Amino acid sequence: MAALRARFGGEATVNDFLAAYKRYAQFEGRSDRKEFWYFVLFYVIVSAILSVIDSMLFGHTTTVTDSGFSMTSNFTPLSGIFGLASLIPGIAVSVRRLHDINKSGWFYLFWFIPLIGWIFLLIWYCKKGDPVANTHGEPPVGSQLPA
Repeated sequence: MAALRARFGGEATVNDFLAAYKRYAQFEGRSDRKEFWYFVLFYVIVSAILSVIDSMLFGHTTTVTDSGFSMTSNFTPLSGIFGLASLIPGIAVSVRRLHDINKSGWFYLFWFIPLIGWIFLLIWYCKKGDPVANTHGEPPVGSQLPA
């Protein structure tokens, strides 16, 4: 566990998870892997929790189909509000992440190409950012080359 902390710069703080929300609609600049993946982790965890709360508060309907049971939720206001509130920060941090590997933010539109586009984006999101300045600005603090 200590090796993981040393590798990723110590323990995560609340600021690490909320960094993308603090730069809500900033599409310029760069975001390192840490900022991007902490945003994704935070989004998935909060979405899962809100889905459970929505289910408990507002119920769900269960229908029987030919292939078995199918659960569909009719009313999910908490998940919906969180999803809408996270839409712009999610796009912005994704664009900044692409900038970190010196790609245009327009490559984010690959999201609309099923499977192939998603694979390209996943590979790029996992790629280490440029440690020096590129056309999109200076590298994030955690990605800079040591002086």
